[in-house]
Amino acid sequence: MADPLDLLLVNPGGREKVYQQLGGDLTAIEPPLWCRLIAGYALDRGHSVEIIDSEALGLGVDALAAEVAARAPRLVGMVVFGHQPSASTQQMASAGEACTAIKAAAPDQPIIIVGGHVSALPERTLAEEAVDYACNGEGPATVHQLLEALGRGDADLATVAGLVWRDSEGIRNNPAAPLITDMDGDLHGNAWHLLPMPQYRANNWQCFGDLGARQPYASIYTSLGCPFRCSFCCINAPFGTNRYRMRSPAAVVAEIDMLYREHGVKTFKIIDEMFVLDDRHVTEICNGLAAKPYAPELNIWAYARIDTVRPERLDLLRRAGMRWLALGIESGSAHVRDGAEKSFGQDDIREIVRLIQGAGISVIGNYIFGLPDDNLETMRETLDLAKELNCEFANFYSAMAYPGSPLYAMAVANGWDLPESWSGYSQHSFDCRPLPTDKISAAEVLRFRDDAFHEYFAAKRYLDMATQKFGTETRRHIEEMSQARLKRALLGDAKTTP
Repeated sequence: MADPLDLLLVNPGGREKVYQQLGGDLTAIEPPLWCRLIAGYALDRGHSVEIIDSEALGLGVDALAAEVAARAPRLVGMVVFGHQPSASTQQMASAGEACTAIKAAAPDQPIIIVGGHVSALPERTLAEEAVDYACNGEGPATVHQLLEALGRGDADLATVAGLVWRDSEGIRNNPAAPLITDMDGDLHGNAWHLLPMPQYRANNWQCFGDLGARQPYASIYTSLGCPFRCSFCCINAPFGTNRYRMRSPAAVVAEIDMLYREHGVKTFKIIDEMFVLDDRHVTEICNGLAAKPYAPELNIWAYARIDTVRPERLDLLRRAGMRWLALGIESGSAHVRDGAEKSFGQDDIREIVRLIQGAGISVIGNYIFGLPDDNLETMRETLDLAKELNCEFANFYSAMAYPGSPLYAMAVANGWDLPESWSGYSQHSFDCRPLPTDKISAAEVLRFRDDAFHEYFAAKRYLDMATQKFGTETRRHIEEMSQARLKRALLGDAKTTP
């Protein structure tokens, strides 16, 4: 008889809750980074590990619960990090349903829940969800120590770093585990063999010009954390500090090389909250990739900031396979940007965007409506700037007070209205509820955001640029994409039944 499975890590699904109809064809399906990192850490310490990626496999909660019950692991790890910092909170709706279903199918199954949202609200998460434990911190060390304690039959869990648990006196919240510093040795994430690799796909925009190249696809990381303090961002909730940690460039290049040679992956995302930041780190990675004979085949995208892009490095980035850079422009109003800790000017934005495009790299402009100093006029300034820049793609967001962000603390302190459910923190969900400002309501912010999306992508100037750069097939794809309007409860829409 085979030994029982030690750890079963679960990536919750529920794209329909997060994206409505957009989740069917347009959005990415990404390999879950933190499932890989926790799995690699546990495997290195002698634990047997499996991963169920519910999102990639399209499993409903009942099918997931049946899978978990059949495998009967010593511990289930529900990993709620998402593909970006804000995605953790919006995934909690599906994660919560999954935990409830698992407990219904196997009442004695121990479950620990881990993630950015969990770290921001650890005691509340344990109190509200159908789990036995929560994690205050990034997760790998806590999961390993909990497995060791469960294996020994310890009744006292007070020594498990970062564990949030219950005893006869109520909820206990242990001090977080120290951040892991050996990125290549402890957080290598070499657990690709546990994932359904053929199921992953890139975002539609990453493959404008060749929409059939969305698969195979992989996302990797080169750093964790971010040294900046943007008011709307919750990136550092699991880390407890603004500490910024980097992998060795050699390890990054080796991982991309492995994925290219063993899985045929040419289309990549660099997950880092800010990849174009440390010049030496970026340069060494790009030099390593540019030296590969297949570098011209690569299609990589990553995040940057207006004030971290070095013009003299753009040619190297392109030769390394960088096809897209996402820039956090956020607002067309200098006053609003200053309030969001974005201290660069309009001319800086225009110049950097044009320099990036001049190097043959496409730009994704990221914009936020409803920041604390916004009104209808400043939001219009933001949309006008977006249309002037005419980037190859644009993401339009409503300001959200994500748990773990400075905005969340401000919202709670001031008694601002917050979403009634975790899915309401999703930008594209039916029950999305952004923050109001002193000048405009949440409904006005959301309506402006949705109208801005359609105004931008239906503009003749944008469509003509896209046609010239990517071809007529891509233009037709964009026109079809821009016709899909999201249903919003806040705007009085009736929910569409899938």
